[in-house]
Amino acid sequence: MAKIKIAQNPTFTAEVQVPRIGGESVPVEFEFRYMDRVTLAGMFDRWNKARDVWAEKAKADNATWEEVTAGEIALQAEQLGEIVTGWDLEDKFSQKAILELVRTCTGAPKAVIDAFQAAYSPARLGN
Repeated sequence: MAKIKIAQNPTFTAEVQVPRIGGESVPVEFEFRYMDRVTLAGMFDRWNKARDVWAEKAKADNATWEEVTAGEIALQAEQLGEIVTGWDLEDKFSQKAILELVRTCTGAPKAVIDAFQAAYSPARLGN
């Protein structure tokens, strides 16, 4: 019988299908920060609250599309900054590069977050 430690590794990797405008998605390996269930739930609570606050502010202030998009980009870059610790892209990993990824690759934030969430799925674990 295989023996494992209960403690998880501090990071893990997963392949993300990064969408490319006008082309096929490209598989890219991302390194993610591991979080236990309570930490993960707290992070998702913060994300949901931040999204709701931004949506209300945008409505109340009659924000322009440009302002809404800038707010969404900032939120998504912050989200990826919380979960991603590295990647296999030509661009060196940094907060600035995360922001550029979010700004230029419209579908990338969702693809990255989906891959992160999928890693926690019992189906992926074979349960």
